[in-house]
Amino acid sequence: MSIMIIPLLDLPAQYQGIKTEIDTAIQRVLESGHFILGEEVAALEKEVAAYLGVQHGVGVASGTDALILALRALGIGPGDEVIIPAYTFFATAGAVLHVGARPVLVDIDPRTYCIDVERISEKITTATKAIIPVHLYGHPAEMDAIKDVAQQHGLKIIEDNAQAFGGEYKGRKTGSMGDVACLSFFPSKNLGGYGDGGMLVSDDPSLAEKVRMLRAHGWKTKYFPEILGYNSRLDALQAAILRVKLGYLDSWNARRREIAAGYGRGLAPLSKITAPYESPECRHVYHLYVIRAAARDEIQQMLKKAGIVSGVYYPQPLHMTQPCRELGYKEGNFPQSEKASRETLAIPIYPEMTQEQIDVVLATMEHIGKL
Repeated sequence: MSIMIIPLLDLPAQYQGIKTEIDTAIQRVLESGHFILGEEVAALEKEVAAYLGVQHGVGVASGTDALILALRALGIGPGDEVIIPAYTFFATAGAVLHVGARPVLVDIDPRTYCIDVERISEKITTATKAIIPVHLYGHPAEMDAIKDVAQQHGLKIIEDNAQAFGGEYKGRKTGSMGDVACLSFFPSKNLGGYGDGGMLVSDDPSLAEKVRMLRAHGWKTKYFPEILGYNSRLDALQAAILRVKLGYLDSWNARRREIAAGYGRGLAPLSKITAPYESPECRHVYHLYVIRAAARDEIQQMLKKAGIVSGVYYPQPLHMTQPCRELGYKEGNFPQSEKASRETLAIPIYPEMTQEQIDVVLATMEHIGKL
C-alpha cells in the first residue's frame, strides 16, 4: 500500500490556487520590459508599508541584505555591539558580523523561542548600539519590554520580522514597532516570492532614503555615488508576484492558525510532545509549527517512515556556529538555546493542507506520543 507523502510546505499547491493572477502579474512585467525596481516595486513598497502601518518600505534583494542595510543605515560598524537572540537563523548574527560589529548573544524564553527580555540589560555595555529582536517561527517577541530597555539605554531596535509577517503584539503588527524592521520574501515565508527578496520598513524618512541609496551603489542620481553602497535591489517580477500574494496573506495566516489550533487540541493529551506556546498578548502566524520532544530525532524518523516530512529549525544555536565560536562563545553559554536545538521539530503546516493530510499528521503524532 502506498504511503501519502505530506510535505512540510506545498508551494505548487499554493500556486495552483492563484495561478491565473500570478500568471497575469508575471506577463504584465514581461510585457513592460522593466525588471529591476520600477513601478511594481514602488507599488509593493507602498502596499506593504500600508499593511504594517508604517510610512516607508524599501525593497531589497533578500532578508539578509535587509538586515545588513539596516545596520549600515543606522551607522553601526566596527567597535559596536548589537544584542541578538542566541537561537535563530544565522543571518541575524551574520549581518552584524558583515558590518564589522560584534553580535552579543542572549538566551531565549523557552516557551516562545524569542529573546529572553529579562536577560537583555545585563548584556548592555557602552559599546551597545542596537537590539535585534527576532519574531521566531511567527511568534512575536515581547516588544514593550524591549522598547523600555532600548529607551533607557538609547539603543536602536531593528525588528527581524522575516518569519512573522502578519503577526501581532498587543494589536500592533510585527514590523511596526522598531526603528526599522527587516522582512524576508524567501519562498517558504508566509509572504514569499518565487526567489529571493526582502524589504526594510520604517517611519523614519531619512533612514529610508539612506537605505535607498545603499541598495543602489550609494547613489541618489544614477552613476553619481555619494556613499559606498551595494547592488541589492528587489526585482519587478518578485514584486508583482508578492503584490498578488499580499492580498491573500490574512486568509492564509488565518488558515495556519486554524490548523495550529487543531494540532494543539490533538497534541494536548500527549505527555512526551509539547505543542507551541502562544502568548495571550500575541497573534502567532505559525510560519513554522514547532513541537518539542526529548526524543526529537526518533520522532523525526518515525514521521519519515509514515511519509510525513519534518524539519529541524535550528540544529545549532548561534554560539555553537564557527563564526560565533571565534568570538569566544562556547558550549554551555546558553542552555535554553542548546536545549531547543536538541528538542525542536517542525511538522507540516501550510494553508493548502487538506483535512485528510491534517488527520494523518495528527493520527501519526498521537500514535508516536503514546509509544
